[in-house]
Amino acid sequence: MVTVESVRELPDGRVTVDRADPRLQASPYCNDDLAPTTIEQRHWNTYNYAALWVGMSHCIPSYLLASGLILAGMGWVQAVLTIALANLIVLVPMLLNGHAGTKYGIPFPVFARSSLGIRGANLAAVMRALVACCWFGIQTWIGGEGFFILLSKIVGGNWATAHMIYGYPWTQWVCFVGFWVVEMLIIWRGMETLRRFENWAAPFVIAGALALFIYLVVKAGGLGPIVHQGSELGWGSKFWHVFFPSLMGMIGFWSTLSLNIPDFTRFGASQRKQMWGQAIGLPTTMTAFALLAVLITSGAEVVYHEKIWDPIALTGRLNNTAALAVALAMIAVATISVNVAANTVSPSYDFSNLAPRFVSFRTGGLITGVIGVAVQPWRLLKDPNIYIFTWLTFCAGLLGALAGLLIADYWLVRHTRLKVDELYLREGRYWYRSGWNPAGIIAALVGMVLAVGGAYSKGSGPFPADGVIPFLKPLYDYSWAVGVGAAGLTYLILYPMQPASWRGRAAQHRLTNPVPATE
Repeated sequence: MVTVESVRELPDGRVTVDRADPRLQASPYCNDDLAPTTIEQRHWNTYNYAALWVGMSHCIPSYLLASGLILAGMGWVQAVLTIALANLIVLVPMLLNGHAGTKYGIPFPVFARSSLGIRGANLAAVMRALVACCWFGIQTWIGGEGFFILLSKIVGGNWATAHMIYGYPWTQWVCFVGFWVVEMLIIWRGMETLRRFENWAAPFVIAGALALFIYLVVKAGGLGPIVHQGSELGWGSKFWHVFFPSLMGMIGFWSTLSLNIPDFTRFGASQRKQMWGQAIGLPTTMTAFALLAVLITSGAEVVYHEKIWDPIALTGRLNNTAALAVALAMIAVATISVNVAANTVSPSYDFSNLAPRFVSFRTGGLITGVIGVAVQPWRLLKDPNIYIFTWLTFCAGLLGALAGLLIADYWLVRHTRLKVDELYLREGRYWYRSGWNPAGIIAALVGMVLAVGGAYSKGSGPFPADGVIPFLKPLYDYSWAVGVGAAGLTYLILYPMQPASWRGRAAQHRLTNPVPATE
């Protein structure tokens, strides 16, 4: 039998587990990627986390957030304020859920076992993974499109007008596949390769965005014509009607990371370093990049007399080959930076959680890449209304419910104290009822139904104009907030009502070596 020293709490509050613990080695719910990180692996500092967020924030989809708000009728000030507020809000669950990763060294799927059960956590893991797969496909299509435009300028000839396959030249499909292969090679090298890539990619992306902005300011004849463009909505009821669903969409953009942030914070050298790194990196860089994006979009309207929300289409207007090459290199680095970090790391762990003995982190990354192609991402980018008000707002509601559940369980029920070794054991308290926590499952479903049950589409889109469930339609504009609040409150009500055995209390008596300084 393993001694109590297999789990140890350090003076700074972080908890370590002996990875050689025979119970973990024998558990079908553990492998090298899901096991708690060692102290030696926890060396990410403040700069690493800030650089991670700079790299993930400065990407084409976040650019499309800002430029999409301009197309929706907002002025540049309104768009920047909306995005800044959204990122300050989403930073809160980011820091709350990230705490568990640094304290216990566990990834998101293992963290979710506390609130949903060892088997029930697969519900959250699969949902998060599928959303990430869609994002992965979107980003890969964007990156491939950038290479296609660059080669069109360089190669010339029939490159851009090649034979069409499913509505696009076959040469563009080649670029898409090539970009996919590059991303797979990076994720195959592991988390350390990702950390090093983010460290140098972050400043490069900033420099490239600034260069494009300066180019358009010069072409527009100064900053004045750009900033003096007003809002089509004003500050009255028309603006507020667009503001709240837009705010939920902006929150929804990072609602995925607010769940799986433990996948990154598990490598943190301390709580202080990961929290400061995130606080410095997320809201500031997203706001700054949003400002650049809306000013570039406004500048493009002045120069080209039309609103161009896609930066790749905008760079295709550049006549200077050198400027075009720099701009598209920035797009490539930005896309790889965010896609590998935000959209491959999490599902790699999530798919591994489904079958730890058979699916490794690398295999999970390959599965992500395959599904990312299968979802046909080119369809999601055709319309900004679908991108922001359908895709992002709907995901915000679903993932907001999971975020509310995790926060309520970890902070309000368990007060940040977990039996970390039991997260991997069938005999432990997180087995609940056959591996499922009924309170957690019900709370998540209630939050999701209330958040997205009233989903509706503006103009084009898959949902009816009156909402899927009409009387819930008013809640859809506040989907993320509704999901967080409803799921969290439901869990706090239901958890104490469960029988003791369902709450895992009976299971703890089957373990002969309880660990001190944990739950």
